[in-house]
Amino acid sequence: MTISLQFCNITVNDVDESVAFYRDALGLQVRNDVGSGGFRWVTLGSASQPDVEIVISEPHAGRSRADGDTLQKLLTKGVLPMLVFRTDDLDAAFEKAREFGAEVMQEPIAQPWGPRDCAFRDPSGNTVRISQAPAA
Repeated sequence: MTISLQFCNITVNDVDESVAFYRDALGLQVRNDVGSGGFRWVTLGSASQPDVEIVISEPHAGRSRADGDTLQKLLTKGVLPMLVFRTDDLDAAFEKAREFGAEVMQEPIAQPWGPRDCAFRDPSGNTVRISQAPAA
């Protein structure tokens, strides 16, 4: 048996603003944009990993009013799970995200457990980390 990640969901406040961040600051490609009932789900992915995608949507998309309200509160508090991306050039990725205007949480540093990484907040406040494996 084999198993692999297909996609993960990211909750955002503004789909268009978030598409711009993940596309323009992080270099992901828009693969699908689906609307239903006044909401949108946008799928993005990396050219280097064609089988792994992220899906962004608003808190109330496809959820009950109560569940959407709860998710919105968690998003506003900044406590939803973080995303961690991997790159082969952390400094270039950091500069591109910073030039885009992403809120820097941590500049690139070498972590005691090995990789170098940095951290940002996306336009909705989600934590996004970018990691680079240590040089061999």
